Amino acid sequence: MRLLFLGDVVGEGGCKFLMKKLPDYKRENKIDVCIANGENSAQGNGVTPCSCEMLFSSGVDFITLGNHTYKRFEIMDYLDKNLPIIRPYNFPEGAPGKGVGIIDKGRYRIAVINMLGTVYSEPLGNPFSQMEKALKETEGCKTVIVDFHAEATAEKRAMGFFLDGKVTAVLGTHTHVQTADEQLLPEGTAYITDLGMAGPVQSVLGIKPELTIKKFKTNLPVRFENAQGEYSMNGCIIEIDEKTGKAISIERVSVK
Repeated sequence: MRLLFLGDVVGEGGCKFLMKKLPDYKRENKIDVCIANGENSAQGNGVTPCSCEMLFSSGVDFITLGNHTYKRFEIMDYLDKNLPIIRPYNFPEGAPGKGVGIIDKGRYRIAVINMLGTVYSEPLGNPFSQMEKALKETEGCKTVIVDFHAEATAEKRAMGFFLDGKVTAVLGTHTHVQTADEQLLPEGTAYITDLGMAGPVQSVLGIKPELTIKKFKTNLPVRFENAQGEYSMNGCIIEIDEKTGKAISIERVSVK
């Protein structure tokens, strides 16, 4: 099985870029399953039913989210509709949506866990103890993919080793900058600190550079806008033994 996981999709432009590029890319690279982080897929930031539908139309099979999950009010009911979309598991009990989902392809099933880091981020449930709880909900699935949406590289690396041999892959999202440390950890789990993003190349994490610079120079509130121009989509292809759920290889990809 070949699984493509794409980093944070940024804005309407990122969604449209996937609609243009993803179908051919999946066919040419024999991709069986595609997962994408969609927490910034709405224009500005956050996620909406409209941006989710654009991602599904482009060929994304499953969507994970992050710290901007509830930025847009209209997503609340959508998350409870039993669709292939999950939010971080360690949000408080009763929050809309769920943190574990299953992709059922008939001959194999893939469990997906979404977790939010807490270093330099929101004070949610401890992601390590919550991960132990989430794993109990994946019983029966040999293939388990984790989207760890976190800021600190140390927290992401620690989670990778914490889950090494317990899951198929631990893939970092959130920073929008693709890292060059893709690897199979000692016990066989595929890992990368950050997948990157699907968004404008000449930008600061998808935002117009001049607006981000203004924010840093003045420390005053700035209304961010998504940059335009050339786009790319970043992520990883993981080859998986569907009988055992073990990762065979992980390959970093960037498509313009």
